[in-house]
Amino acid sequence: MNNNVYNESILVCVYYGPNSERLIKRGCAIANLMKAPLYILTIDPKPFDELDAEKLFYIEQWKEYAHAHTTAQFVMKDNENRPVYKVISEVARDNNITQIILGQTAHSRWEQITKGSIINSLVREIPFVDLHIVSVARYIRDEEGLYEKGIRAYLIKDGEQYKLSFNHEKQTDYEGIFFKEVDTDFDNGLFRFMKDAATLHVQVIDGIVTELKNIDIHAAMNLDDSNN
Repeated sequence: MNNNVYNESILVCVYYGPNSERLIKRGCAIANLMKAPLYILTIDPKPFDELDAEKLFYIEQWKEYAHAHTTAQFVMKDNENRPVYKVISEVARDNNITQIILGQTAHSRWEQITKGSIINSLVREIPFVDLHIVSVARYIRDEEGLYEKGIRAYLIKDGEQYKLSFNHEKQTDYEGIFFKEVDTDFDNGLFRFMKDAATLHVQVIDGIVTELKNIDIHAAMNLDDSNN
């Protein structure tokens, strides 16, 4: 019997952003449980030598994750302009993938995956593969338990600032997820949303966002923890 032949093979599709770590950990957990090889795939329309420093930082992280898992392999498809499902399907066939893990949100390119037409395309292309769509929008990495589970919310322009609303209105400017701080009677916390194809976290104080400035959520958690 060939010990290199596996019954299962896992593929995690990631894009630049903090949610990629959660997806990879999910993939690692499944791969460990099934004693299966793990592949970490990312796709970029630009050539590798044109990627900026932030993207290269994530790629190095993903490579480290792969090296830390004995049967993992990182796969980079750069300078790639084919439809996403075509690339995923090709990688799946080449590596005998049986299960694919996708993030629900992270970037507009990957958001397309959760649309019915793309899912149907993947099912038609690779009907032998199980698809796992992992919701990443309603959770943040919060080991200290500082935030409640996220709920859908909206930002509405109000003069020079933005007002948090839980009802969709005609004048809504941004739709996203609100993470309320625990042990507070006020709408204090973080609001996560997409702006110009990037995921932002902005501070909410008493239901008001004074500026659409991205904050470091890990620094915010550490600050809150030090104040307790």
